[in-house]
Amino acid sequence: MASRADTGVSGPPPAPRQRGGFGRFNLEIRQHVSLLRQTVVLLAGLVIGLAATAIVLIAAGVGLGAIYDEFVVSIFSSSMSVSAVLVQAAPLLVVGLSAVVAFRVRFWNIGIEGQMIFGSIFATFIAIHDVGPESVRLPLMFVAAAIGGMLWIVVPALLKLRLGINEIISTLLLNYVAFNFLLYLLYGPWKDPKSAFPHSEQYEAFERLPLVGWENITWALPIALILAVAIWWLLNVSRFGFYARFVDANPKMAAAVGVPIVMLTLSSALLSGAISGVGGFVVSAGIEGRMTQSFFLGYTFSGILIAFLARSNALIAILVAVFVGVLFVAGQSLQVFYQIPGSMVQLIQAIIVISVAASEFFVRHRVHWVRGAG
Repeated sequence: MASRADTGVSGPPPAPRQRGGFGRFNLEIRQHVSLLRQTVVLLAGLVIGLAATAIVLIAAGVGLGAIYDEFVVSIFSSSMSVSAVLVQAAPLLVVGLSAVVAFRVRFWNIGIEGQMIFGSIFATFIAIHDVGPESVRLPLMFVAAAIGGMLWIVVPALLKLRLGINEIISTLLLNYVAFNFLLYLLYGPWKDPKSAFPHSEQYEAFERLPLVGWENITWALPIALILAVAIWWLLNVSRFGFYARFVDANPKMAAAVGVPIVMLTLSSALLSGAISGVGGFVVSAGIEGRMTQSFFLGYTFSGILIAFLARSNALIAILVAVFVGVLFVAGQSLQVFYQIPGSMVQLIQAIIVISVAASEFFVRHRVHWVRGAG
């Protein structure tokens, strides 16, 4: 090929041709993210989600003043309203902790409701058949509930670890199996003999969680708080928690350095199932006073929401559970006074989850504009 000298062309080479354009977005991964930035971005996503839910409620016919009254004034204006939030927050915190434990080792437990059902079934068996003396009946029901939830997650855990079957599918499908077995019991041998309604007979007074002495709050709340502190210590202080963080950050590296991933995952899954079973006990013995056919509805989604918003931190999950409890109580009020359907409350939760999930992207990435891309 002839050079510029051979062709007789002199002077500097021509400048490269510039292509027109308005520019482009550049995406960079942040190497270090401060706690302050994480908090600010998360709160921004939460505010956007709340604003979006306000728009949805206004479009449904609820005035802005009514939204403020229902979510702020009515909730925090009386001790009865505050106690109603805390009553709802107790089982929400328990199922949130179940999700936190499982998600920390990347075991996606979507079967919380099924585990709650079997936890309640095992606890109700103790109550119906008068197992043990009255003085220890309630602790026996607690332990039985934990065992029931644990047994219901054994199969999905082993399927994942031995055969590589996705636990999202197996835990989700087992929810339907548990629900149908619950219906068999409540429409069959465990139907209330007094009312003939499809729920179990009412627990005796000594089989129900006692009141703590303020409004209608039972020992479900202290149980949930104790579990939160215990799970926080397990995941943030103990060697188990150190291994779990290692597995969450880089499973392949954890396996390469000898971390017992199989045993760690199995232990976390069993603990998650046990906590979900306790959640079933807390609802049945603390709120319902018996086992009903709908006591578990919505808790899987709520547990996932709490674990996600709390960023798998058991102590932060306490605050998030209270926040979700506010949504539950306000949602019930909106249904009664403004004829808002129950699905609207679930929509509000979904909007908040999407907003917070989107904020996670901006925590880990930096987006900036590059002008005049060539």
